[in-house]
Amino acid sequence: MFSMLAAGAAGLVAAPYVQGGWEKILGTVSQNDPTGLTGLLPNPGGFRYFSVAGSVPRKNDTNYRLTVDGLVERPATYTLDDLRAMPQRRVVGDVECTDGWRVPRTPFDGVPLSHLLEPAGVRPEGKAIRFTCFDGVYSESLTLAQARRPDVLIALRMLDEPMRHEHGGPVRLYVAPMYFYKSAKWLSGITVTDTVVPGYWEEYGYDVDGWLDDADASV
Repeated sequence: MFSMLAAGAAGLVAAPYVQGGWEKILGTVSQNDPTGLTGLLPNPGGFRYFSVAGSVPRKNDTNYRLTVDGLVERPATYTLDDLRAMPQRRVVGDVECTDGWRVPRTPFDGVPLSHLLEPAGVRPEGKAIRFTCFDGVYSESLTLAQARRPDVLIALRMLDEPMRHEHGGPVRLYVAPMYFYKSAKWLSGITVTDTVVPGYWEEYGYDVDGWLDDADASV
């Protein structure tokens, strides 16, 4: 399989017009690659498919739900149509991972996280947010002050198209000033807590506050 994909990568250099197709093929194959070798191949879009779960279900307009609960006065559940109907904000920032790969000046569009927290009515003891995902494994966290920043989005679009499954869609978190592991994919739950609950990678030693040293995002 690796030799076949490597040949495809070489062909991509000679035919840049197939970029979109290659990215989709690589994403599909990566989802069924227990070796992880596909993560070593170049992706012209700059992004790689990566999941800590064995498989991730696909969600769409009919079955996607995002819940807001925990230490709030008014828990809520949102559909994709609900989120699309809310005022949208664009944030353009550099996407950067701790292993060194980087995609500069990437546009994300979505609902500011603060616009979901305000109508929920965060209770006085609420100090942080725990994010859960419909892969059933991944989680992340932010302090309440971080979550209310204008460059933290419930992202519905990336690169001027709807958020694709391989990019964490249909809805993902985007935390522009932090390393990309903070931007949880396949987002399904926003829970207000009284303390920061370390996320998946933070249990393995990653920083809870994953600030980028050279964060550069425009809102």
